[in-house]
Amino acid sequence: MVDRDKEWEFHLRSLSSTGRDSNYATDPASDPSLLNSVKRLHELCKTEKSEELIARVYPHLNKIFQRCVASISQSRTSNGLLLLAILQFFLDFGDVVLHDADPSLRTFFRSCLSREFADPVVAEASLEFLSSNKGKLLKSFPTLLPQFFPLMLKLIAWNGEKLENLFLRVFSGLISPGSFIPLFPSLVDLPILVVALEKVERSSGSLVGSSIASIQKSAAPEMLLALMDEAYTGSTIGDGGADSESEDSTPIAVADPLFLDILKDENDGLAERHWTSPAMATALQAVINAPLSKRLKEALNMAPKLLDSYFTLAVHDANDSLICALIPLIMARYSTLFPDKIFSYEVQKRLLEFMLAAFHRSPHFIALLKKPIVDRLGEAYDNSAKTELALQLCWAIGEYGGGGGSHKDAARELFESLELLLYENLSSSRLGLGKAAHVSGSSSFRKSSQSRLLCFVVTAIAKLATYHRELLPRARVSLAKVARSRISDARVWKRAQDYLGLMSEPAICLSVLGPSNPSTEVMQKYPGTVNWSEGHKKMIAHVPFYILGGQEGPPSHDFSFLDILPRE
Repeated sequence: MVDRDKEWEFHLRSLSSTGRDSNYATDPASDPSLLNSVKRLHELCKTEKSEELIARVYPHLNKIFQRCVASISQSRTSNGLLLLAILQFFLDFGDVVLHDADPSLRTFFRSCLSREFADPVVAEASLEFLSSNKGKLLKSFPTLLPQFFPLMLKLIAWNGEKLENLFLRVFSGLISPGSFIPLFPSLVDLPILVVALEKVERSSGSLVGSSIASIQKSAAPEMLLALMDEAYTGSTIGDGGADSESEDSTPIAVADPLFLDILKDENDGLAERHWTSPAMATALQAVINAPLSKRLKEALNMAPKLLDSYFTLAVHDANDSLICALIPLIMARYSTLFPDKIFSYEVQKRLLEFMLAAFHRSPHFIALLKKPIVDRLGEAYDNSAKTELALQLCWAIGEYGGGGGSHKDAARELFESLELLLYENLSSSRLGLGKAAHVSGSSSFRKSSQSRLLCFVVTAIAKLATYHRELLPRARVSLAKVARSRISDARVWKRAQDYLGLMSEPAICLSVLGPSNPSTEVMQKYPGTVNWSEGHKKMIAHVPFYILGGQEGPPSHDFSFLDILPRE
């Protein structure tokens, strides 16, 4: 006990002397013994559980915290570890000394972590602190982490995969109703954030100890001007010949806040990002054409994993209104990604899986989102990514009946969009029929994609008309035009012929193209309709195989639906 009292007094005097010592008064973090004293006093307070001892320590730590924050812009010493140790004391004993830790935590993020996120030691310690205190932070300060998610993404983007597991432990705390939507494009653009940070480092030196926020507000932001020049405008004031300076030093006019948004530290809502600019696409392609940095490669690997976590949390925690608001953003970003083939494939796969899962869980989203869906169908010709998105949207429209039987107006509008897409593609297919034997490789690929799109559109029209039978006459007209077209790809017009045949048998048509759980009214109106949700209980002797394979005559054997439907 005597030894413990001596140790206590020693460390307490150490805190007091820091304020009196002229060498450390204005820069407490430069005292090499201070951090150890703070940690040891914290341990003794936890062990003794004495409110008197806690009350004696608190004023010293509070003063040191304030002095560190005040001197951080002039300090040459890292303040991160010391401030984290003091914050831990505030969190553990704030109730005892009546200290609200929220302003202190926000000050740490704004004044310290914004300057030291690139320091690997401070970054790891910060994640450890947030992980160990995650429950307390989410309960007492639920808006803290969501507000600073851009800064946390800068931390993981710069420090890479070595901190990935730690970051994933904290990641769920970044999501709240206010950050859910803005967080999505920030995750998708993680590689572009790395490009921006590396450009800052090349232009202004080490990121450790300098606040990018202050660089953004500088009176002479040449670095950011060059950054926006390279990554957005694609041109410089000096453009015009051999006298132009290098890309790192040429000043340009500030015309767009694009990269200011990427480099921000706090969440201030969803900002528009003009990735569709031809100059932006050119600049990003230039990054791809050069050797990728290790940090950028790691960001390309991490972003899909972070999206996995994001979508998993969205499925379990986000309400329908947030998910419905997210889907148009997913559609918009599907074709505007960092131009790396593997990265684009991995991200697009996840975007489609989440979007289709959302439609499966809430089919009425299709009716609510008919306007952005129609817009995406109209862009089906622009590039291969937009074509694939249109294919999947066509499938969803048909599979879920344009939102369900109660959304007839929305279904009609979606049907009209499918008709337009069908006729436009049918017309262009006829134009290319005579040249089918002489197409080049790229033209052949384009025609194959067009045929695939036509197949999806034809199926969606047939399914939508099966759900909403008032659309059947128009569907028959559309399918008949395709069946008579005899375009170069026989799969398209043969599929249209099959669907026309199905439509003459309502029960079979409903069984094949209709909902998996038909209503009782439908079952009574069209006897013989198969309820596929009960398929594993039925033994069906005569399934018309000609529907599935174009074959005629009776089936060659009997089988159970259990053979093709998985057990629940």
